[in-house]
Amino acid sequence: MNVWHRPLRRLFAAALLGSTLFSAAASAADSTWDQIHETKQLRLGVAPGDPWYYKDPISGQWTGVGYKLGEKIAADLGVKLVPVETTYGNVAAAIQANQIDLLLVLDATAERKKALAFPEAPLLWYKQGVLVKDGIKADSWDDLNRPDVRIGVTLGSSTDRDLTQRLPKAQIQRFANTDETVAAFMSKRIDGFAFYHPALAIALSHIRTGNLVVPTPVVQLSSSIGLRKESDPRFLNYINEEVIKLNASGEVQKTFSEYMTSKGLDAKAIPGVTADR
Repeated sequence: MNVWHRPLRRLFAAALLGSTLFSAAASAADSTWDQIHETKQLRLGVAPGDPWYYKDPISGQWTGVGYKLGEKIAADLGVKLVPVETTYGNVAAAIQANQIDLLLVLDATAERKKALAFPEAPLLWYKQGVLVKDGIKADSWDDLNRPDVRIGVTLGSSTDRDLTQRLPKAQIQRFANTDETVAAFMSKRIDGFAFYHPALAIALSHIRTGNLVVPTPVVQLSSSIGLRKESDPRFLNYINEEVIKLNASGEVQKTFSEYMTSKGLDAKAIPGVTADR
């Protein structure tokens, strides 16, 4: 009888040991701060989307404004940066599941705040702009609020909602995605298209035509860093202080300008990513 029970006892002991190890691992994972220092790694979520995160198709190396700022944060922590590919749609679940530690350039929307923690200080700001063809005056939104001006937007985007209200006299033409909007601009079916200015700068680096303008009054939106909600505040407090330091030193703007230059653009002609006060 006991002979038959020995495998069961061994199985039970193994299960108990596994449960203990799992509990210990889960306990260690409760503190992101401790986990980073124990593993000597900072796991950065990288969501493909230039200029924030871009993976070179040949080398497989990641770059982008968000990635390079992540490198600076990891260096200040004295740990290795480990990119973990994700999407903006999945990032909250990935952070909650402890698959990644943070994602830079993530807007702190009311919905995301229910799932994630964000530092008090914004990481950077982007401004709503337009890429218009030569000869179109766009110093102010009023310049574009005319029935003969055709402006393209991505259907259902925040830009679509804003310009529908802001430019009631203009012809707002809606497209399924950014690629279709750019194609309409290239074929001269629209006079310009609107989006937040970093994405417009990347579009300009590809199509090499048009003028990037941020009309007045400036419409700007802050972006932040998403972190895991937890009782230990050390990592959140550190990131908040790090963001303040990176902005005060000009490092955020410098990183953005250098990346735009690497795309063959004149960084001085592109609006910055600091707040307009």
